[in-house]
Amino acid sequence: MLLGTGLVGGIMNNNGRLTASLEMAAMGAGDMFDICSSCARHENVDFPGHNHAMLYDIALIHGAVHRYLLDLGVDVKFFSRVKSLKKEGNRIKQVADEKGGIFEADVFIDATGTAGPMSNCSKYGNGCAMCILRCPSFGGRISLAGLAGAKEKTGRNSNGAVGAMSGSCKLHIQSLSAEIQEKLAVSGMARVPAPKVLSAGKLSAKACQQYALDEYKENLILLDTGHAKMMTPYMELESLRSVPGMENARYEDPYAGGVGNSMRYFDMAPRDDSLKVEGIDNLYCCGEKAGLLVGHTEAICTGALAGFNAAMSAFGKNPLVLPEELAVGFAIHAVREAMETPEGMGKKFTFSGSVLFEAMVERQLYSVNPEEIDKRVRKAGLFDAMAGIKGLA
Repeated sequence: MLLGTGLVGGIMNNNGRLTASLEMAAMGAGDMFDICSSCARHENVDFPGHNHAMLYDIALIHGAVHRYLLDLGVDVKFFSRVKSLKKEGNRIKQVADEKGGIFEADVFIDATGTAGPMSNCSKYGNGCAMCILRCPSFGGRISLAGLAGAKEKTGRNSNGAVGAMSGSCKLHIQSLSAEIQEKLAVSGMARVPAPKVLSAGKLSAKACQQYALDEYKENLILLDTGHAKMMTPYMELESLRSVPGMENARYEDPYAGGVGNSMRYFDMAPRDDSLKVEGIDNLYCCGEKAGLLVGHTEAICTGALAGFNAAMSAFGKNPLVLPEELAVGFAIHAVREAMETPEGMGKKFTFSGSVLFEAMVERQLYSVNPEEIDKRVRKAGLFDAMAGIKGLA
């Protein structure tokens, strides 16, 4: 399937993520955000530390994205894990998958992420937690940038440990009490007091540091994305079932959510602000592969830019570097700079909270006003700048 952890995520538009999505739309790259909105279960949801969130339905999002790609004429190859490549100098000429399929191209994009494989989850986490990436079934992540010889980097959590654990679990909604189900259905969010079973230590290990707040230490915060998204990395099942209303709780992702969660932020690619991988002339990267970025919005923004610049490169055009006067451009630049320092490698960056959102607010980049953002993008000379890609051919 497509989308990776987006298959079980579901949170969009919270805090500065709305700013980023509006910027991308103004630049002509808002299609993926429109698809997420078309699958919304709840809009304008406020939960601790976060405002105006949209929660999409994780059961619908894959089909919607897949149909969109097929309508564009994209040839999607499932069961096709790239395992090797051929280069000429600093250029990749072709990649090969495990079935012997050969794929030649002028430009490539690495969107393989940073989670797992199982050896990392075992060495640095609590073992395979049977997450949505399903390494035992389909094989662990193989980095295209790594195969090409890029000098990749691995992040650390706030405790200094290697990698970081995914920050949420998903529960089967029907396994929860009728009262909790009703709260989720009506408002999209349920706050369940559970101070005795929560551990602050687990929160500090999370990749999503915007949720390391006191309210998450004293309550189970649940969001309705089709599953009940529980904002803690894992919890022993018997402890979870000791919470009133959760006596029959069952994990949906990861299936072994009582043991642990997936480990992330291994093998990030060194890249410039156009998202081209350093040392490889025709390779771009996006999502977590492009650095210490957390979230679907962050993946969509970098994915759109990497795709645009890959096409520009293929047609002999100069790549686009977004200015720091835009929140997306500032984020891409700030993350690259942070990853050049040991201190920065211990942080995580997201438009929705923590250090990046705080910097956005300080620089007056945070806005939820479409007209204001439209003017900002026009002032940068980038209105609809990413919409004309089809004309290049």
